Amino acid sequence: MAGAAHDAGYDDRYRVAARALRARMVRRIVAGGGLTDPAWRAAFTEVPRHLFVLGYGLDEPPEDARDPRSRLRRLASAYADRPIATHMSGGELVSSSSQPSLMARMCQALDVLDGHRVLEIGAGTGYNAALLAHRLGPGAVTTIDLDEEITAAARAHLAAYGTPAARAVAVVTGDGVLGHAPRAPYDRIVVTCGMPAIPAAWLEQCRPGGLVLAPVATGLVVLTVHGPGRAEGRFLHTPAYFVPLRGAAAGSAHVRLGDALFGGRHPDRSRYGMSVDGARQWLWLDDPRGPDTWSITG
Repeated sequence: MAGAAHDAGYDDRYRVAARALRARMVRRIVAGGGLTDPAWRAAFTEVPRHLFVLGYGLDEPPEDARDPRSRLRRLASAYADRPIATHMSGGELVSSSSQPSLMARMCQALDVLDGHRVLEIGAGTGYNAALLAHRLGPGAVTTIDLDEEITAAARAHLAAYGTPAARAVAVVTGDGVLGHAPRAPYDRIVVTCGMPAIPAAWLEQCRPGGLVLAPVATGLVVLTVHGPGRAEGRFLHTPAYFVPLRGAAAGSAHVRLGDALFGGRHPDRSRYGMSVDGARQWLWLDDPRGPDTWSITG
């Protein structure tokens, strides 16, 4: 079976439990309206989330590590629909694994097609890259993170999973704000950290007609790229709180803006959108050139 290397060292009971827990996770996401695409259902059913997240605050004390019941409890924790903090720096959370139901919404919103190339900003544990690689195959996915410790862990997890697609993910240590020009152009860019604005490099490295999915102002906006420096799109209905892009001084103010907009007279996020036109970026309600607009750049 493809990817069976990740089961090495585990007994049959553990492997059966992991498969059952993944199936239950997928059923819950589907019941909530997610994973309507069979290809994404297959990815979430087959990619072993526990391989990527166990060891990040889920483990029992060392003396319980060999207790089968303890191991199964840890396994079940890996498939709960909740985010998992994974990396801290100076007492600050700098990376996490999002809750599976949110990841499923984001994957489906990317609207990927066979042959597409995807850049992920924020490598995390490598789990999201593994899902993308399962859907798109070898050589299609690039993931980048500023922190070498994070990229090393993601690279190790993908190697341990061991499928050809997972091993072929390009894991890059670098500044995600700059994208990754050597593997551009991309058809899709997905961002897993909160952003105060959309960097110019992403719109330069994404093909015209491609999509950028990014957390902005406590929501998730899907932008269609119309060319370098130009993009426009709407927010998904779901709220989304992500670890902020490091070094983004406007991050906290941007969260306050999102809370004010989406918690105000019109809390339905899908009525809001975002436009990028050169140096100017703005949020809007219903109409990008209507009376209700909010600038997010100077």
